[in-house]
Amino acid sequence: MFGKLFKKKPVYKFSEPENTACLSCSHVIEEQAPILYVSHDEDDGGWQFLCGVNNHTEEDARMVSLKSIIELDPSINKLNEMPVGICAGRGSVNSEWKY
Repeated sequence: MFGKLFKKKPVYKFSEPENTACLSCSHVIEEQAPILYVSHDEDDGGWQFLCGVNNHTEEDARMVSLKSIIELDPSINKLNEMPVGICAGRGSVNSEWKY
């Protein structure tokens, strides 16, 4: 219990507001699967943070804030300057992001 009370909040490094709506999947948000694929969409500048599984359905989609993604996985901050239209992936949470 005290671990949650005194857990240090990660630094937020994105230029977008913390409440920016992002798309994620139920696997990441509810099942706590690692984020292995990130997209910064060219058409609308939106962000997607997914587990890397290719067979997502509409029912798997979840809207969350960018801040909540950073709190879930602070390593996402490494992608804070990823340009629009670019995707990044990694094989595991211990792997480096590759564009």
